[in-house]
Amino acid sequence: MSVSLSKGQQVSLRKASGESLSLVRMGLGWRAAPKRGLFGSRTRQIDLDASALLYAEHTPADVVFFQQLVSKDGSVRHTGDNLVGGAGAGADDESIVVDLTRIPERITQVVFTVSSYTGQTFAEVQNAHCRLLDELTNQELARYDLAGGGGHTGQIMAKVFREPSGGGWGMQAIGAPAKARTFQDLLPAIEPFL
Repeated sequence: MSVSLSKGQQVSLRKASGESLSLVRMGLGWRAAPKRGLFGSRTRQIDLDASALLYAEHTPADVVFFQQLVSKDGSVRHTGDNLVGGAGAGADDESIVVDLTRIPERITQVVFTVSSYTGQTFAEVQNAHCRLLDELTNQELARYDLAGGGGHTGQIMAKVFREPSGGGWGMQAIGAPAKARTFQDLLPAIEPFL
């Protein structure tokens, strides 16, 4: 059963049996909003990019994005760049798969971001979401609908983090807007959420 998250909410990444999940997928989906003009409406293509930043406490340790599809340790893998979006009702346009069992002990959190590489704002995006799935069963665990609108070109979507009690992972929906065309532009905006 999926949990619909709002900004700031957290969920534990444990199966109903109590054991920790091992393989999760963060999916990002979006559609370009129709642009209304004098001669009707038309839809432009929008290139959003999903990235995953691996942190050791507050220090960036690695990144996975469209030009580096696999983390150095192999625990995080981007499935490929989608330049236009619009996969369809609730489907994912880009995905990042995380093997929680392979993440090195020093990595305490993985932050998922989205940025508009072509510089279009989120006012031009509709039906955007990020969701977390159990990769082994394809069961949706949590969904966060990204509120459209606004003049921002990037967003810090969510993070998975080691639970303080140890042994497990949790997810927090963040949904913080920022000005960004690449993950590098988002680094200062991520800092308050670590």
